[in-house]
Amino acid sequence: MIKLSYDMHIHSCLSPCGDDDMTPANIAGMAHINGLDVIALTDHNSCLNCPAIVSQAQKYGIIAIPGAEITTSEEIHMLCLFETLEDALDFGRHIYECLPNIINQDRIFGRQQIVDEEDNPAGCIDKLLINAASISIDDLPAAAASYNGICIPAHINKPSDSILSVFGVIPPTAEFNIAEINRCDDINALMQKHEYLRKCRIISDSDAHYLTDINEPVNYIETREKSIESIFESLRTNKS
Repeated sequence: MIKLSYDMHIHSCLSPCGDDDMTPANIAGMAHINGLDVIALTDHNSCLNCPAIVSQAQKYGIIAIPGAEITTSEEIHMLCLFETLEDALDFGRHIYECLPNIINQDRIFGRQQIVDEEDNPAGCIDKLLINAASISIDDLPAAAASYNGICIPAHINKPSDSILSVFGVIPPTAEFNIAEINRCDDINALMQKHEYLRKCRIISDSDAHYLTDINEPVNYIETREKSIESIFESLRTNKS
């Protein structure tokens, strides 16, 4: 087994709240400078900058996982990660259809910039991506799984936009084996309070919206080898 450093919750300039400097080339470059082995691009309700991040990360020998941070109908943020670009993009098209037809206003919410695999501007998304999609937290795991994806409650200890901030507890209908926190020192307290988490793998990510937010190699995942297939094999186990 080998240990790979990771940061699996990063936003690009496609997210309206993401800084304009968060282009895939800059993200991959910063991840390389920081010494990361694995990153995941998880823009709000879209996977359209995933082809660019995969291409840019390959230049540094970094594994880039295509994904998205979905806002459920309950206003809960959930990470969805995929083994292949094709599955991620197909899932992204499905989620886009679940978003309300509210047009983004750049001057209020920020630009939603798509870039190509050479990091050149390639357009913008019209719908406002930070709205809630018309899919519930009960239905999202199965929807992601239908595209061979993994669904992870995001930053569960955050006081807003998290499963605990909305429900106060882990609902008995929960169907996840991984949960994300944004501060590692909360793990023991959370597990004592929420028994469900004791059977989960706990990961910790940056939720980076600026280049300086991207994690240094402080969190690791054990895998058989440095490959996206091996990473997903590890993620699908309950071993923390």
